Amino acid sequence: MGNTVFPCALGRGGITANKREGDGGTPLGRMRLLSGFVRDRRFAFCSPLPLQRITRDLGWCEVPDDRNYNRPVRIPYGASHERMMRNDALYDACMVLDWNIRPRKRGRGSAIFFHLARPGFTPTEGCVAVTPKVMARLLPRLSPRSVMVVQRN
Repeated sequence: MGNTVFPCALGRGGITANKREGDGGTPLGRMRLLSGFVRDRRFAFCSPLPLQRITRDLGWCEVPDDRNYNRPVRIPYGASHERMMRNDALYDACMVLDWNIRPRKRGRGSAIFFHLARPGFTPTEGCVAVTPKVMARLLPRLSPRSVMVVQRN
């Protein structure tokens, strides 16, 4: 979709060039969209991105010293993790951005996703979030070649 710009929520720590685990910042730069997780049927089969259904046992490890840091895990899991099946529906459509995936550096940030926004676009923990309407518009056009650019104005 070229240089499409849309309203979004970013991290409570603003945009950061030096992302650290827990700082609430959204990484500055270019990030590819790798794959995604969906829970809501309206997002289930509408993207060239590889998508998988969110299940109750799906988590994402956020402990820098754990061998599965910044990777999906099956819960219950011994280290601290984020639960992908959320009660607030923010991850009903959740795309994995390639931040700190390969190479993966301990403490440089985990679970940087492109997901659904809260009403009023309240800040995320470092992710990029949009309305369900925008996500539904973008998903059919997103592929593993798509790049999201987070920049300062």
